Formats: sequence, structure tokens, C-alpha cells
Amino acid sequence: MAHSNDEIRGVLIQAGQDRLLLPNATVAEVLSRAPVQPIEGTPAWLPGKIDWQGWQVPLVAFGRLTGNPNDAISLNSKIVVLKSLSGSEAMPYFALLTPSFPRLVSVPRDGLLADATEDELPVGVQVRVLLGDETAVLPDLETVESMIVDALARAA
Repeated sequence: MAHSNDEIRGVLIQAGQDRLLLPNATVAEVLSRAPVQPIEGTPAWLPGKIDWQGWQVPLVAFGRLTGNPNDAISLNSKIVVLKSLSGSEAMPYFALLTPSFPRLVSVPRDGLLADATEDELPVGVQVRVLLGDETAVLPDLETVESMIVDALARAA
């Protein structure tokens, strides 16, 4: 299926109470499940790491990261492996937990409207958007990566 240059390919990922909208190019792989190895001394939003293609990939529970301590972490969750934006050789990937498989979407360049109903956004959220009749958040992936690096350094 061809898409026009007026559209951006994206992925909607359920994470906590929010749907995250990410560029399709940031997703490396979606896993049905993987064994999670806990990391001693990390915050609740960083439940552990997974082995993926020879890498130790930190796993993030985005709902907990954004301030919802009751966000459930299920062993049956899917895992979305994302490419790190920082280009770090130490952490080229990180992963997000999601209860369902991500959904591919085509986003018209003029089809995203910022939702300015919140004065203050949670940590890790760049902006809330309206995508047609759905709401989503654009995560601040650089902040999330920085938080992961800091949490792993404190745990070491």
C-alpha cells in the first residue's frame, strides 16, 4: 500500500492509560513476550531488562514513569523494542511494555492537533495530541532515555 508524502507513518502503542504515537522508524521489533530480568535498585517504572539480539535492553513501564504508580505490569505484556535516539553505543535500544500489539497508522501532516487542555504535562510526555477522534501522547524519548541512563547508573 503506497502512502503519500503528505502522510507520516506512525505506530500507536498502548502504555498505561495513554496511547503513545511514535514514528514507525523508531520501532525495531515487537515481541509477544520475553523473560524480564529484574535490576536491583531501579525505580518501579524500570522493572528490568530483556535479552534481545545480544543486547541487554532496559524495559520501561511508561504509565509508571509518567506518574501512575498503579499502572499494572503484566508478565503477559507485549514488548516494543525502540531504537535509541541518542545513538549511544552503551544503550542503542530500550523497550516499552504494552498490553496489546501496536497499531500502524498513517498520520496526515496537518492531521495532528496539539491538545492544550493540560497546563503541566507528566514527565516523559512532550505533548498530547488529537489524531482524528483519538487522543495520544508524543513521548519525550530523549528525556526517557536520560532517565533510564540515570536510573541504571544509580543502581550500579
